[in-house]
Amino acid sequence: MVSALLYAFYGDDFTGSTDVLEQLAEGGVPAVLFLRQPDAALRARFPQVRAIGIAGDSRSRAPDWMEQHLPDAFAALGDAATVHYKTCSTFDSSPHTGSIGRALDIGRACFGGSAAAIVVGAPHLRRYVAFGNLFAAAGAEIYRIDRHPTMSRHPVTPMREADLIRHLADQTDARIVLVPLDRIQAGEADAAWREAESEADAVLFDGVSMADLAATGAVLLAHRVRFAVGSSGVTRALVLGWRDAGLIDSVTLAVRASASERLLVVSGSCSPVTARQIIRSSANGYVALEADVPALLRGEDAEESRLVETACSTLAEGGNCIVHSAQGPLGEGATAAGDRLGAALGRVAAAAIRRTGLRRLLFAGGDTSSHGVAELGIDALTWAAPIESGAPLVRAHATDPVVDRLELVLKGGQIGGEDFFETVRLGG
Repeated sequence: MVSALLYAFYGDDFTGSTDVLEQLAEGGVPAVLFLRQPDAALRARFPQVRAIGIAGDSRSRAPDWMEQHLPDAFAALGDAATVHYKTCSTFDSSPHTGSIGRALDIGRACFGGSAAAIVVGAPHLRRYVAFGNLFAAAGAEIYRIDRHPTMSRHPVTPMREADLIRHLADQTDARIVLVPLDRIQAGEADAAWREAESEADAVLFDGVSMADLAATGAVLLAHRVRFAVGSSGVTRALVLGWRDAGLIDSVTLAVRASASERLLVVSGSCSPVTARQIIRSSANGYVALEADVPALLRGEDAEESRLVETACSTLAEGGNCIVHSAQGPLGEGATAAGDRLGAALGRVAAAAIRRTGLRRLLFAGGDTSSHGVAELGIDALTWAAPIESGAPLVRAHATDPVVDRLELVLKGGQIGGEDFFETVRLGG
C-alpha cells in the first residue's frame, strides 16, 4: 500500500526546515513542520497534509547525541514514501559537530534498502555542485565553498574541503559514488545510478540547474529511494519528479503577506550579510541592542532583563527593534556557543512577545533559530507566504493563545539583501 505521505524530513536546524516548507508550498504540497516529535494527537491536527517534517538541532550536536535521538525521529517519519535528512545547503559539518556522515549512517541503518541519495545542489539558493565540488554565492560572486568568505570561517564548522565525498570521508566509512554533471546533462542519470548503486552505500548527485534537479528527482522516484541526505535541493528534485509523474498538481500555494506595524529581530548570526542588514536597518530607524554575550552565557538575569525591557519599550512605542550578539565574524579565539546563546535570545523574544502582543518575529542565524524558537512553546509551523527564497514567512501553531498564529521568519546568516529586515516587516 502506498503511503498517503509523499515525503517526510528531519531538519538539522530550524532555518533549513522552513526552507523545505517553502519548496513544498511552491510545489502545491500542503505540509506541516513539527517542533517536537509528533504523537498521534498532534499529527491528527493536520489531517490534510501530504508531507511532514521535524525541526531539529542536530547541526549543533555531537555524534553521540545523534545516535541517541535520530533513530526515534526517523521512526516517527517512517510512514512516508521518502525520508530526507535535511542539511544546510552549505553542507558545513565536522566529525565532532553536526556530522552529516553520522546522520547518513544512522539513516541507512534505519531504512535499509538500496543506496541512499545525496543531493546538495540548490540552484534556487545559488548553491551548485559540479563534479562533486560545492560552490555557493556570497553577494554577487560564486565561491568554491572552501574559499567562501563566510563558510570557510564558520565559527563552529568551517568548510575547508569543497569535494563533498572527501568532506564526508572524515565523518563516515560509507562508500559514496558520484553521478557527475556530464552524465546528468547527457540524459544518463538513471544509468549512472544503476551503475553506482551496485557498489555504493550512497550516491551523490551533481546539480547546477533545475533541469539537473528534475533528472535527479526522476531517478529518486523511479528507484523508490527511501532515504536521502542533503539540502532543499532534495525537496525541489522530488517536487519536480512528482509533477512529471502526475502525483501533484502544478498549483503553487501563493499568497502575499500583509505588513506588520512592528518587528522584533533576534540575531545570533556572525555573517557579514546579517551585519550589513543590522547596519542598514539601524540607519533606517530600527533600535539595535547589542547583547553582552559573556553575561548571557553566564546566565546573568540582569542582562536578559535589560534586553527585554529595552525591546519592550521600543515595541510599545511602535518602533522596530534588533537584539543581536555580533556584527560580522567573531574574532580569532572567540568561543562559539550557539546553543546557550540561542536559548538566551529565545527567552528574550518570548518575554517580549508576552508583554507586547507582538505578532511578527525574525530570527537570524541557524543555531539562534533552532535554540531560540524552542523557547517559545510552539508545537508546529506551517507555510504562510513567500518573503525571499530560503526564508519564507511561517505561522506558529500552539496551545498557548499568546503564541498561536505568531508569524515568524527564520533566516540563515547568508540570506537576504541589506533591506531584508524591512522586507520582512512589510511582508515581502
